[in-house]
Amino acid sequence: MGRVTIRDVAERAQVSTATVSRALSGAKPVSPAVVDQVRRAADELGYAGNGIASALRRSRTDTVGMVVPSIANPFFTGLVEHVEHALQDVGRQLFLCSSRSDPELEAQRLRSLVARQVDGIIISPVHGSLSTTAVRWAADELPLVQVDRYVTGVDSDWVGVDDDAALELVMEHLADRGVRSAAFVSSQLTNSSTELRGAGFRRHAARLGIAVRERDVLLGEYSIEWGRQAALALLAAGPRPDAVVCADDLIALGMLQACAAAGVDVPRDLLVTGFDDIPFAALSHPPLTTVRQPQAEIAAEAVRLLSRVLGAQEAPPARVALRPSLTVRSSTSR
Repeated sequence: MGRVTIRDVAERAQVSTATVSRALSGAKPVSPAVVDQVRRAADELGYAGNGIASALRRSRTDTVGMVVPSIANPFFTGLVEHVEHALQDVGRQLFLCSSRSDPELEAQRLRSLVARQVDGIIISPVHGSLSTTAVRWAADELPLVQVDRYVTGVDSDWVGVDDDAALELVMEHLADRGVRSAAFVSSQLTNSSTELRGAGFRRHAARLGIAVRERDVLLGEYSIEWGRQAALALLAAGPRPDAVVCADDLIALGMLQACAAAGVDVPRDLLVTGFDDIPFAALSHPPLTTVRQPQAEIAAEAVRLLSRVLGAQEAPPARVALRPSLTVRSSTSR
């Protein structure tokens, strides 16, 4: 058998990993019966614990680590700012790390945060499967909340936007504008958000009778440059669809730039939508119709969930999908 983890002890004792941590460290009150149950499970499995994590439970640092895929992406920049404000309201400081969309660097960042004895971690995982091992390990060591994106098989809370509801808003809006065919431009399907947005696009397009050609589903990355490249590919392939649904605003901004350079009028010749409602979305030409993510609410809920665990409140892991809204601007107004 490999190294015994706190998760193994939790499964043997039939309690949460947070309860195991409290029972073994004595940092928070746990009933004597539960303490005995956890210690017996730990002894049976030969669990030695983690020295750093144990020290952490004995002495709080009032810091929370946050790991995001890219601080250059305005969506994550805004989310980080809201998380910092929410943490300040509860007397904690933010320790920010960027994983640069690299699962290996993400794992290093998580190990560093645990070693620095932060009280808990908020993370938006880079990859739906390649991030799982590191996120699970970190969740075994410290209270952890996933935001926006998530990996499955991890005993942690998650809070983000309801991606399917977001695509429902987009596709119904386009259908009301008379759209009969649409393209979808996104990053590769390597994380939960991208996968859910792609699935939502297809499902609601089919429901509303909006045609989607496979060649018009283009996957690359979340960037303005990819939006430009995708636009050129769509325009060159012809005939162009009635609308292009972009999985984030950066892609949509690149799409608008390339269309303008090619003499394609948006929205007269083509409707374009984005996702996130970053500040630049209102400043583009034309201003971009986009899904607004409730960043302040996501941040506040993430901090609340983390504070709940740090405050020794027992509860099963929560999944909180917040309702988005659609900001309609000129890119879809014929």
